[in-house]
Amino acid sequence: MTTTTEKKIKTTSEAVKTPAVKAVKKASARYIEAVGRRKTSTARVRITPATKESVIVNSKTVPVYFPTAEMQFIVNDPLVKSKVAEKFLITVVVRGGGIHSQAEAFRHGLSRALVKYDEETRTRLKKLGFLKRDPRMKERRKFGLKKARKAPQWSKR
Repeated sequence: MTTTTEKKIKTTSEAVKTPAVKAVKKASARYIEAVGRRKTSTARVRITPATKESVIVNSKTVPVYFPTAEMQFIVNDPLVKSKVAEKFLITVVVRGGGIHSQAEAFRHGLSRALVKYDEETRTRLKKLGFLKRDPRMKERRKFGLKKARKAPQWSKR
């Protein structure tokens, strides 16, 4: 009888140790995740503190994925305006919508992640409008109409 109770004690102590080990692994691979949206675009942004700055969008660099200077400016705006001294490894998965909409979804997600990282940046980013989700979307087409509101040409006879 003593051997079975000893086995029970060993198994319960092992069960207690394993979740703690998992928690330590999660803490070491620490990142902050946020979701940004614009129209039908969704960006899942993960920021991880790192030694040097690097941004990866759908496994490509920013200049490759967002070719124009305007879109690169939109993407980097939250980092510049928040004045966070730390450098981050930023990985982004963007889906849906057009490329400009994806850039703005990226900006929204990155701003949310920076606020989670440092609450003091919230007021600065909120004044700039980076934390507000732009809700404008294309209106659905109604039956009997050519587009959302455009009716077919009316004829008298």
